[in-house]
Amino acid sequence: MSKMKTHKGAKKRFKKTGTGKLMRRSKNLNHFLEKKSSRRKRRLTGERVVDKADAPRIEKLLSS
Repeated sequence: MSKMKTHKGAKKRFKKTGTGKLMRRSKNLNHFLEKKSSRRKRRLTGERVVDKADAPRIEKLLSS
């Protein structure tokens, strides 16, 4: 049986920290930004920790 390949879409969207947590970007910051307030856009910058329930599925996609 061949090796599992890394899911390239997941590889681009998630990254693992040194402690093993998975980080992701916030949603709602791609388009229609004109109607969103500066405060809202500012709060959406940066990265968030992936929810504990979703982490195992993402780990599986990232394992190569």
